[in-house]
Amino acid sequence: MNEDEAIGYLQKFRRDCELRGMSHTSVLSYTSVIRMFARFLQSKGVRVAEVDKQVLREYVRHLQERGLSFKTLGYIFTVLSTFYEMLAFEGEVASNPVAVVRKRYLTRYKNGDGLFSETRKLISVEEMAMLVKSITQERERAIIMLLAKTGVRRGELLRMEVGDVDLDAGSIMLKPTAKRTNRRVFFDDETKDCLVKWLRAREKYAVPGCDALFISETGRRLDRNRTRDFVLLYATKVGLHDPDSDRLEDHFTPHCCRHWFTTHLMRSGMPREHVQELRGDVRSEAVDIYYHIDPEELRKSYLAHIPKLGI
Repeated sequence: MNEDEAIGYLQKFRRDCELRGMSHTSVLSYTSVIRMFARFLQSKGVRVAEVDKQVLREYVRHLQERGLSFKTLGYIFTVLSTFYEMLAFEGEVASNPVAVVRKRYLTRYKNGDGLFSETRKLISVEEMAMLVKSITQERERAIIMLLAKTGVRRGELLRMEVGDVDLDAGSIMLKPTAKRTNRRVFFDDETKDCLVKWLRAREKYAVPGCDALFISETGRRLDRNRTRDFVLLYATKVGLHDPDSDRLEDHFTPHCCRHWFTTHLMRSGMPREHVQELRGDVRSEAVDIYYHIDPEELRKSYLAHIPKLGI
């Protein structure tokens, strides 16, 4: 594959990602992965349409030799699969060659017994309470409380603005995204207390015209990496995150808060459809489009089932 061909594929993939409603950050990340893959193909003299499982196996070995973790390899092949799905949709390749390689080599992690398992880290209610209580900074405490008590994604949290928060109603109206149906999430009195303290502290830093709920020390909207760093820092301090491990179950990331939210609501007996509504999951069946949950019923269900941390 020559350089002009690579540029053409990158531009087409970028437009496709944008049409599918992906965030600007995700588009940049996805195209970066494809750019790296294009360089590998150029070094091998292979064109995009000629890629088969043998070429992909060589790419797996190439990435492993660079010392990349299984988690990173999994992400790279997820992006490659999305890229080849686009090419198959456009009729430029007969089928997606990545799917079978990804399934065989990169969807699961080895454990000490030589078996395969992939388990996202789930902490107990007591461990979540320990994590939150270890945080002395109002901003970081409010961030982790919101992630855990609302189940929002990191990007959804970072797009929140002060005006989206209704302290009296105990709810937040999220910005629309392609991944979410229900946009209203609720929070309890513990979370409200953390938010009130952060909003008071926020006034010292916010620059004029910045409406972002969570801001950096410079007074501007907080970014994704800083948010992740906060979570990893405090989780590591209390022994919930092992930065030296390649095992998914040893890592506590912002997304683990969404996993905690979902699991503990289910364990507390919340109806599945209420959990799905709070998560904003895309409805999977046609009949679901016509099924609506009363917001007040959902709020009461949330307050009855969300775990208390004793904060």
